[in-house]
Amino acid sequence: MANGDRAERGEQKNSRGTRPAGQERDLAPPRPPAARQPRPAAGRRNAAFARPHDETASHVAPGYLGEFPSPGAAPTWKRRLYVERPADLGALAQDLQAAHVIALDAEFAQVRVRAAPGEPAHRLALLQLACDNDYRVSYVVDAQRLADLSPLRPALDDGRILKLFHGIGADARVLAARGLVARHTLDLEAVSRSIFGQRESGLQSMLQHAGGVRLDKSLQRADWSRRPLTPAMVAYAARDAEMTLVLYGWLRTHYAWAVELHEVPADEPPPPVADWITPYLEGARPRPALVAVAEAGIMHDLAHQVSDLREALAAVRHPTQRARVMRLITDLELAALAPDLRAYLAALASEERAGAARALGRLRDTGAIELVRPLLNDPVQDVRQAAQLALESLSARAGRRPSGALSPAPASRPPRSSGPLRWTSATEGDEAPAPEGGWQARLRARFAADADGAGKASEG
Repeated sequence: MANGDRAERGEQKNSRGTRPAGQERDLAPPRPPAARQPRPAAGRRNAAFARPHDETASHVAPGYLGEFPSPGAAPTWKRRLYVERPADLGALAQDLQAAHVIALDAEFAQVRVRAAPGEPAHRLALLQLACDNDYRVSYVVDAQRLADLSPLRPALDDGRILKLFHGIGADARVLAARGLVARHTLDLEAVSRSIFGQRESGLQSMLQHAGGVRLDKSLQRADWSRRPLTPAMVAYAARDAEMTLVLYGWLRTHYAWAVELHEVPADEPPPPVADWITPYLEGARPRPALVAVAEAGIMHDLAHQVSDLREALAAVRHPTQRARVMRLITDLELAALAPDLRAYLAALASEERAGAARALGRLRDTGAIELVRPLLNDPVQDVRQAAQLALESLSARAGRRPSGALSPAPASRPPRSSGPLRWTSATEGDEAPAPEGGWQARLRARFAADADGAGKASEG
């Protein structure tokens, strides 16, 4: 996958020269890896999922505790083409125009000397592509030797073609720096996270479940700016794009609902939310939430804040965006929206279940305790952890320990201040006088303080 790190010290250099001009490099695919045995449907992990969870325990069972569908057969591509000449890039562009689905992956090279402070720290070194062509051929494009990648723009801009990524963020930024912007996209990492949680969403982990495939990650930290690349490096790069296409087929077969939730059509309009909320939906947290509502002129208008966020909660479609709206609600401490969040405890996407549990805990919605409790047995680890933390907070708020034993209710949290904060070293109104001979008296004597507590400059 994408990286820009230095080559490992022990990696040997390739001593072979480049191929003669005009000769296309055709890399025969390596022997397919031995398929891993699928995880049994009722193994030890699933038995743990069936056991009731003790909410007094501080340990949360790791990993995904639900069942996985049967893995499919991982295909092998017949050819891998290394594209480093403009003529070959033009032929690739024509092939892509006939595709319906294209899987993309990128390898980065670190920029060691930047011309300007704002210049990206990494640049595109390789672009790998695999499309639905009956596993006939996959491609590795040398983005260092090809200065002009514009022949790829029509395919990437075509809204009829679905572009697959696994972790779209960094790849999209580096591609955009070369003038390539993909429209109609699907991030399979986000799809996997909604189903299995953050810890199971990596490409290597998902491929073990989808096809019994174990990826070789020995070149993950390779120096992709080196030329010539070894055949092993090219095969490694192509493999990620190929397996992204394989993973898509498995997810579409077994989890069509998650694929639909995360697919971003080319003509999808932005969600109709208030302007001050939009930057947070895009993944950035440019400023604290209190600053955002102050700039929007609704700092003291809680009803307006509640209305804007209630509309945003219903308007957004993607689970990640809805989880970000929940975070805004908790940052602003809008307890009036707690009833709106309860419904998301039963959402299909794990981000929404976990986000709702965290928000209800932070908003101190003690009425949601019995609704959060079943999430202690959720198959997704992220959700179980969020539920446990929420129940600990809510149980303390309700005046009892998680085990049911009564305990004094904690002092209520002070209301949010609407004005500037003032910091002082003492409370208004003096406390009880310090005993004679105490550290306060010794300190006053050291600095010759008068009886009123006003310090005098010591003479001599």
